[in-house]
Amino acid sequence: MNGSKRRNELLGTYLTLGAQLALPPVVLFFLGQWLDEKYGTGLWLRLAGLAIGITGGFIKFVKTATALGDEADTEAKRQQERKEGED
Repeated sequence: MNGSKRRNELLGTYLTLGAQLALPPVVLFFLGQWLDEKYGTGLWLRLAGLAIGITGGFIKFVKTATALGDEADTEAKRQQERKEGED
């Protein structure tokens, strides 16, 4: 894969990490608010939506960050092997 294209893909992935962490709690909170108003359940569905959103967002964030770290480690190892092969 072209280095510039790959760099742009990685940049896009890094830039979306914040959204992966922030959007699920916000969206599920407002969904819970709408359901609370519809069914008259007080704050319970808002809090449940918020908790599920925080948990899901965090899990997705950690999985993505771990995958990016593993990929960076693999690339560094590959570059080190190339460097050793040239010596």
